[in-house]
Amino acid sequence: MTEDILFEVEGAIATITLNRPQKLNAVTPEMAEAIEAAIAECNRSDTIRCVILTGAGERAFCAGSDIKELDSYDTPWQFRNRGDYCDAVRALSKPSIAAVNGYAFGGGLETAMSCDIRIASENAQFAAPEIKLGWIGGGGMAAHLQHSIGASNAALMLMTGDPISAQQAERWGLVSEVVEQGRLLARAREIASAIAARAPIAAETAKTNLKAAVSMPFEKAVQYERDLQTICFATEDAAEGRAAFKEKRQPCFKRR
Repeated sequence: MTEDILFEVEGAIATITLNRPQKLNAVTPEMAEAIEAAIAECNRSDTIRCVILTGAGERAFCAGSDIKELDSYDTPWQFRNRGDYCDAVRALSKPSIAAVNGYAFGGGLETAMSCDIRIASENAQFAAPEIKLGWIGGGGMAAHLQHSIGASNAALMLMTGDPISAQQAERWGLVSEVVEQGRLLARAREIASAIAARAPIAAETAKTNLKAAVSMPFEKAVQYERDLQTICFATEDAAEGRAAFKEKRQPCFKRR
């Protein structure tokens, strides 16, 4: 781990904080490794049920990769095969929430889009600025944007590199909510607490289902969803949910 990544667990909710505010939380290779380690711990845990990803300070969620570090790769092939923190976030099996405060640029935008749910503070801005420096994003930028905001809006962001506001991001569907800056983490924890109270196997399966639906033809997606539903229905948690409904009480889910 590194001091530039904070990993905290409170009850069933884990929070990963990019903690390099003086550099707009730009990610170094060491930070990428620490993010991978934190996410591996979340995946191993039977008690963590939701993960919040955010940035320290008021100016930035994440400004992407630290550009000064990019010249440290000896060859383009080494650069191509570097550890990617966006891949690590997408490998998270638990539901995830990006709490976006300030700039979400480049890899920061890709990181936010790699989370399942995105909420933003009023001062948040989103951009794919790589084109201004001579390259494009490589952490799923185009695929995520096109699925989130449509082809034309994605092209506008990718080809100009100019930022959009939190309010525009909400109108386009890039984020679910925009809240006052002081309420951002509290709102993220409210959503995380609601998710953590649900059946955890079902929540994780819903995440798997959503990811699969993006790449499957409709009929295949429905068939796959039905298979996943059947798996969930056979769990102890599903039996507990049915019993609690009949007995008019709150269910006690155990991830079994």
